[in-house]
Amino acid sequence: MKLKKAAAVKTRADKPLKIILTIDERKRVAAYFAALIIIDKRLNPKKTKKAKRKTNEAKSARTECGPLFLLRTHLSLCYHLRIRIMDVQQMIDTVILRLSKDRFSINNPDKFQPSARWILDNAANPGIKSIQNPTKKELHADIYKPHLTLSNRINSSGAFEPLLKIELSLAKLFFGNNFDELKSKDFTPLIQKLGATLQEMGIETTTKQLSQAPLAGIHYSKNIPLTDGSTPYHFINKIKEANVKLSLDVNQTDYRNEGHSYKWHCNSYEIAFYDKIRDLEKAKLSSKRAIEKDSELQLNLFDRFATRRKLEFLRMEVRLNKREKIKKLFKSLNIKSDLSFKSLFKPTISKKILLHYLDEIESKRSVLIDYKGNDKSLLAALLINNPDLNTKQILQIFGLKKALEVMSARELRSRFAKCHQRSWYRLMADVNKINLPSSQNPFGVIREQLSKFKPLRLASI
Repeated sequence: MKLKKAAAVKTRADKPLKIILTIDERKRVAAYFAALIIIDKRLNPKKTKKAKRKTNEAKSARTECGPLFLLRTHLSLCYHLRIRIMDVQQMIDTVILRLSKDRFSINNPDKFQPSARWILDNAANPGIKSIQNPTKKELHADIYKPHLTLSNRINSSGAFEPLLKIELSLAKLFFGNNFDELKSKDFTPLIQKLGATLQEMGIETTTKQLSQAPLAGIHYSKNIPLTDGSTPYHFINKIKEANVKLSLDVNQTDYRNEGHSYKWHCNSYEIAFYDKIRDLEKAKLSSKRAIEKDSELQLNLFDRFATRRKLEFLRMEVRLNKREKIKKLFKSLNIKSDLSFKSLFKPTISKKILLHYLDEIESKRSVLIDYKGNDKSLLAALLINNPDLNTKQILQIFGLKKALEVMSARELRSRFAKCHQRSWYRLMADVNKINLPSSQNPFGVIREQLSKFKPLRLASI
């Protein structure tokens, strides 16, 4: 009976498994393998001549039921993981690299405007800058290049030294568009392509220097395909209803393109949601109207999307524009990194950052907004589900719900700007604590896509 049971387990174990593990999870699996080997050695010491004469049936029973059975099962799993592990996705769009003088050299200074010959002459001019950007002609010809800025800065010892800033969209460099999304396995060929492109632009460096280059900024992003008939406009308006200004220290909001994009802007970072196809349409009219840089590169996709049916793309971007902000955010999320290009090219970090800010937005969007029901049912639900609220609080929240039906929380706040802010904060604190019957999460589609974190490839749609 034991042998039959073991055989049944073997059949299930031999079935190919497809599981995607993070780097940390792979390390734990490797440690587990090592432990299994140690356990097997202890339970199965060196065989004596007498042990070798055991029957095949006994050997089989021990092998199938002992630690080696588990080891072989997990090694079989590892074989399938080796095939699938490279498919881990990487949702990074834009990076800003800074190379100090020991990481690069200039072999063609005249490609910059003005010429970068000053760097060869060791000119001590702190205000000088030389720029090299992709031209519209190159972008229309499907040639993408990074944005380069050479500057002369004063280092810690008080001497002038050149600094090269490289800003680029990784997906546009690799694919020629940023509808397609990178995978972890793309890092090596991506670095090689970046190095070759920089050489064409008059910059000599190595893939090692680029991999280890410190990041001054990074934009995490995700393209969310909508194939059920819903539109980015619907989700953007739901997002707009979130009262995020106070929690995220937002100093500017931007509601553009007739409601097809929404952005919170701070000094050190931005959060943006926008309709990618609508942004492409704006770029076709004028690149100045588009949210994205270098949109001319993707205009060849316009005809492809013109005949689409029930296919839209909502794009979420978290743009961390200062190194200090990255450090602070990573510390709060317990993300360990030396902030080099290679160390930040990890799917676990991308996913964690995007979900963190979605959580922030969701937490500031009151359940009161999504409640469905007439006035009587709302009042009854507030009374039944919130026994700790007094009559005054219940009526205030009920009145707020009616006010939110005609204007947004941000508009409502501006109308009561003359009132004491403490009263508004107290009311919003009460609103954030209320319990109401659960309704459908308006951001469910976005959260599902971020949780699955599958890379988008246009060829598969």
